[in-house]
Amino acid sequence: MRADPVWLFDLDNTLHDATQAAMRQINERMTAYIVRELGLAPEAAAELRVRYWRRYGATLLGLIRHHGVDPDHFLHDTHLLPGLEDRVRGHPHDFAALRALPGRKLVLTNAPRRYTRRVLDALGIRHLFDAVVSIEDMAMFGHLRPKPDARMLLRLAARLGVPPSRCVLVEDTLEHQKAARRIGMRTVWMQRWLRAHAPAGGRRTLRLPGYVDLRASRLSALRRLAASAGAAER
Repeated sequence: MRADPVWLFDLDNTLHDATQAAMRQINERMTAYIVRELGLAPEAAAELRVRYWRRYGATLLGLIRHHGVDPDHFLHDTHLLPGLEDRVRGHPHDFAALRALPGRKLVLTNAPRRYTRRVLDALGIRHLFDAVVSIEDMAMFGHLRPKPDARMLLRLAARLGVPPSRCVLVEDTLEHQKAARRIGMRTVWMQRWLRAHAPAGGRRTLRLPGYVDLRASRLSALRRLAASAGAAER
């Protein structure tokens, strides 16, 4: 019998063009939050935001660990984003491919729940997913464990009732894919929106890392992984 994959889709710059719609505004609001709550100058706040993102995978984790910031307050304040729906755009071909893709489909994002729902509703694709797992759903033992935390990914697979090898993480962020591969998940490096914002004359892509199964510029390419999974089960 064929066992279809369980697809775990990132949100920003995977399902929609977050660079255009939200990322600049989110970064500005995060910096302003740090200025206001920690009393830093804007330049120091921006440096701290980037440093914590690089070190922990999410600025919020550093703010919680070192400054006791309340995560709900931070997520609400930094993702208010007036007019977001007017800026959100995806690609119709990707959404058609989602509809046709066999297997369960989840959104797995480090973004907060309300922002995620706003984006999915603006794209008109929330109904295509069996579940949405946002950062609020990634708590373990009283602590947030967002991507790329491998323990969270293992627990998610267990909750879904499948081995990690049945899961495919579709992402634009390589660090998240590296963690997924360590526990046996397959990985897809989604590059549609990364390429859209690449500098003119810049390199098309980096060399494909060994922990990435497929590099894709459109979601229709995922059918190849689905077909290979079916063949492996027969």
